[in-house]
Amino acid sequence: MKILVVSDTHGDFNSLLRAVKAQPDAEVIVHCGDGDEQVQLLKDAYKDKMIVGVRGNNDWNSFLPSTETLSILGKKIFITHGHLYDAKIGLYKIMCAAREAEADILLYGHTHIAMTSYEDGLHLMNPGSCHGYMASYGILEITEKGDILTNIVKVK
Repeated sequence: MKILVVSDTHGDFNSLLRAVKAQPDAEVIVHCGDGDEQVQLLKDAYKDKMIVGVRGNNDWNSFLPSTETLSILGKKIFITHGHLYDAKIGLYKIMCAAREAEADILLYGHTHIAMTSYEDGLHLMNPGSCHGYMASYGILEITEKGDILTNIVKVK
């Protein structure tokens, strides 16, 4: 299953739409915060896809949760923005939260720095900011065999 992972759109629905249109076979779209309004626009525009969003530090008055956990093809995914775990300072707290949730995959945003990593059984992905000149997003694939593949893509 292919999952499109975005974060920090900050009102830039055009870049987000370009990312979604570039990945038409993504069945799930995860928004890791700072884009509450864009999450709702996605839900309205793409009723055939599962849309999951969490609240970021700039999502004032949002009703989205601060964290979300999904299970897809036997893999547990912990989703958060990152600000509640001091992700700009380091990843220790956020990784502890993901491990406490018994997650296989951690998806987060906040830093605007795209990265993927694997550390002691935990896959990490920050898709970067899907906004502006350096806009990027992530692709997370979970295969039927249970393999986990991650990739960062620049918005075109």
